[in-house]
Amino acid sequence: QVQLVESGGGLVQAGGSLRLSCAASKSIFSINTMGWYRQAPGKERELVATTTTGPRIIYAASVKGRFTFSRDNAKNTLYLQMNSLKPEDTAVYYCAAAYGSSFYWGQGTQVTVSS
Repeated sequence: QVQLVESGGGLVQAGGSLRLSCAASKSIFSINTMGWYRQAPGKERELVATTTTGPRIIYAASVKGRFTFSRDNAKNTLYLQMNSLKPEDTAVYYCAAAYGSSFYWGQGTQVTVSS
């Protein structure tokens, strides 16, 4: 079993920044598929950013240029730097990772952007 624990959410004004963290209970060194998702009230969960095999990171069009995904393998931690936040970025943000054939989710962290 793998635990993913997000932190860093909160309330921020439009135009502000937040950095989310996701600490994994197991090594992420060899994990290729991991990413961030979000779910706004009344909407389906959507992809924000995800790694792929190789160095490329895929971003949702709505966050490209504003959000940056990164990882620290030594700390088994994923990050999502969110800049120029907009009210429409308000959602619960989840990290996720694939270990072998199993896909794990964190519990989520709330991000609220006020106008």
